[in-house]
Amino acid sequence: MKTFIRKNSPLLVTLLLILIFLVSASRGMSNQDFYITLLRSLSNGSVVFLVAAGFSLIFGLLDVLNLAHGTLYMIGAYVGWTVFVRPDTFVDLLAPAFLLLTGLTLTGAFKQLTGRINLGVTSRRLISWGLIALGVVLAALILTRYPIAMWDLENYTRGPVTFSFFADQGMRLPLEHLAFDEISPVLALLGLLVASVIYGLGIALLGGEKRADGKLNWRGFILFALLGVGAVLITIFNTPLTEWLVKIDSTWLFLIAIIVAIASGVGLGAGMETTLIRPLYSRPIYQLMLTLGLSAIGVEMVQAIWGRPGFIMPRPAIVKGSGDGCPATSMAGWLENKCATIQFFDGRIRVYDEIFIPLMGIIVLIAVWILLKRTRIGMIIRAGVQDRAMVEALGINVRRVFTFVFALGVGLATFGGILAAPSSGLNTGMGASLLTSALIALAIGGLTSYPGAALGSLLVGLVTQFIIKYGQIGIEIPFTDIVFKPSPPLVPASTVLLMVIVLLFLPGGIMGKKE
Repeated sequence: MKTFIRKNSPLLVTLLLILIFLVSASRGMSNQDFYITLLRSLSNGSVVFLVAAGFSLIFGLLDVLNLAHGTLYMIGAYVGWTVFVRPDTFVDLLAPAFLLLTGLTLTGAFKQLTGRINLGVTSRRLISWGLIALGVVLAALILTRYPIAMWDLENYTRGPVTFSFFADQGMRLPLEHLAFDEISPVLALLGLLVASVIYGLGIALLGGEKRADGKLNWRGFILFALLGVGAVLITIFNTPLTEWLVKIDSTWLFLIAIIVAIASGVGLGAGMETTLIRPLYSRPIYQLMLTLGLSAIGVEMVQAIWGRPGFIMPRPAIVKGSGDGCPATSMAGWLENKCATIQFFDGRIRVYDEIFIPLMGIIVLIAVWILLKRTRIGMIIRAGVQDRAMVEALGINVRRVFTFVFALGVGLATFGGILAAPSSGLNTGMGASLLTSALIALAIGGLTSYPGAALGSLLVGLVTQFIIKYGQIGIEIPFTDIVFKPSPPLVPASTVLLMVIVLLFLPGGIMGKKE
């Protein structure tokens, strides 16, 4: 018992201080205000946790400081919005996306081919990056002529802001159907396929490795065929698929938006690690510069595609109901009327913000912990970090494992983006502000500790929301008649102050240790 207390003393002291804080806070406000503020703290902390957890996994396991993490969080929100509000655009992009992935499925076969080519390091890099650039340029030239249903940034009535407003009111502006005018469908599909194969070959050459067993990976060819056939079928049935997405319940459409946002994050993460991060594992300063540059590029791309103004993302139908029977007084009433709020004491709590978001945060926390601690892939990840040579000697591809970790971390960030979008809205500054909160949470909990990311995010959520609440009702200064109301600038400052206090006593954070 004594050993347990001594080993976990920082955590136990922190939990005791949290308890004292909550007891003290409860005495200064009504039960209704206290519990609602507590739920909002969990909601805010859950979003921060998703970004912090992804960042912690990437840094703790790969020693990569991904400063583009906040931008990827933002991209997840915008991608999810596109699926939810403009399903015609989403469907139009499916076929090109499938074709642009086909080249990656053949990298295993390409590595066998390129592994037999004797080239110097410099020559190999020049040729590989030349092929990657050629493939990207070819894909860009075709995509500019590909008939993708888009909004008009020059026309406010047909811009993202107006589309969001109409969707939030349960209406839709006229959708667009696929129509090839500037380029034939056959040429477009074949051109994108060729472009994908070209940069896939470049990526394989960049890796410079060949399979030791000399066997072809037929799974790659099967995936290549499936993606190609899928792209053709989506192009043929574009209109029926779009109409089906428009007609289905918005709850199911929101679920699809979540899946697509996560998938886009996983794909972006895998692509970043394979092509950009992997050559820089031994040069951390270049990693910082690269990810910082990618962050700026990502913001500019979002501004160019979706425009500068911020806009809302509608909530799914299951948490949007109002009128008779709302706010719900029971779970059965909520299910029947799909109420946006539930009666709580004399007030109301928002189902999406105060219940759904914290629930998702808890599910992700448990799921990723089980993945890392209770599965074979988790064991391989931890072993690969500690002794890469030993794991490779067992015939395990450590590079592929590292790609998986990076993709998982980015996927968590994009999930956080789509999850927060209906609550906080969308704007190009959302990524930077959330990354700041996540870094503060990691500094408090421990930069390389996954449980520390959860604890730090919880503390950031508690401090932020209670400071906001006390800014409304005021804090009675003990032994005086003074009522202090914190100003809005004190909200971010309070989390920084908490971080400073923690680091003064625990420089590595509360749970700062490498798992």
